Amino acid sequence: MSQISQQFPPNSQYPLLPGIRSRFVQSPRLRAHVYESGDPSSPCLVLIHGNAASARFFEELMTKLPNLYIVAPDLRGYGASEAKPADATRGLRDYSDDVAATLESLGVRKHHVLGWSLGGNIAVQYTIDHPDAVKSLLLESPGSPYGYGGSHGETGQPNFPDFSGSGGGLISKDVVDLYIAKDSSADSMFSPRSVMRSTYVNAATYTFDPQREDIYVEQMLMMVIGDQFYPGDGTPSANWPMMAPGKWGSNNALSPKYCNLTALETITPKPEIVWIHGVNDLVVSDTAAVDPCFLGKLGVIPGWPGDDLCPPQPMLTQIRAMLQRYAANGGAFSEMTLENCGHSPHIEQEDAFIQRLQTLIAAHESADPQRKGIFDIFRRKR
Repeated sequence: MSQISQQFPPNSQYPLLPGIRSRFVQSPRLRAHVYESGDPSSPCLVLIHGNAASARFFEELMTKLPNLYIVAPDLRGYGASEAKPADATRGLRDYSDDVAATLESLGVRKHHVLGWSLGGNIAVQYTIDHPDAVKSLLLESPGSPYGYGGSHGETGQPNFPDFSGSGGGLISKDVVDLYIAKDSSADSMFSPRSVMRSTYVNAATYTFDPQREDIYVEQMLMMVIGDQFYPGDGTPSANWPMMAPGKWGSNNALSPKYCNLTALETITPKPEIVWIHGVNDLVVSDTAAVDPCFLGKLGVIPGWPGDDLCPPQPMLTQIRAMLQRYAANGGAFSEMTLENCGHSPHIEQEDAFIQRLQTLIAAHESADPQRKGIFDIFRRKR
């Protein structure tokens, strides 16, 4: 199917950790770069990464789960995967369809799914489209089912008819310029390294290991930049903050104009869902530090028209309401909040995160007598 890397993943100067494999997988949709670990005959866990990242952000987590077969693809335009534009008018389906096609090429049928940040939203779309394939679903710091920006209320009513206040046109030019310059320094607050330190984790309680930080920044800088990728295009608007979504890239796919994941509530069958998020998350909260309406309320974006028209998006409230409706329709979900934790629980509080993930997977493998012993051994080791 493709060449397996012996030590270094594509375009990286840093070797893989022991037990991690890297290869390309060709599907009818794209040539995806995939990280793998474990025995393909073991229960499978699929990892879907977030925005401005790659699947290598899961590398350390993968080494701690030796009794699973783990598949972690780089999304299109991220990491080493093929740079194909994402049609935002399909919502997140270009990404979720890519995951499905990659798994089909690998011969993976039923599996557990973990989605982080943007990957959580993609994981929900994947589960909507393939409920029979998903044994369990762990959502790590996912975005709202109504996407990012431009909506209010627990059912995601748009602030304006054109969904102004969401989409790729709102990403700071300073951020984009430093990606284009491949700036790996922390000299500017807008550089990838500085943004990762300040928003991916709770900076007050977590400091990246220097080499892991270098690896992550290298991966961030592999993200394809442009109007069809990151940040995506935008549409000028007469409504505050004077920018509505365009039609390309992940940031536009996350606009409430195209993103509505509430179909999850009525799927059959309904896999168990665990939602894990940090109390100190600056990216996804009811007062998210990068929500345009919250920034307007703080005076960072001028001209904010007030709470009546543009209140901060209640992201956690929107997620919780959807999952409660999922439960009311016969599904099962639980919420785990982590103190002193930001947007990346699998990095910041690895032990607690792994314990909950392991418990979730074991609950849905123990019914199979061939699997039960494997997970009993895993529990004893930890």
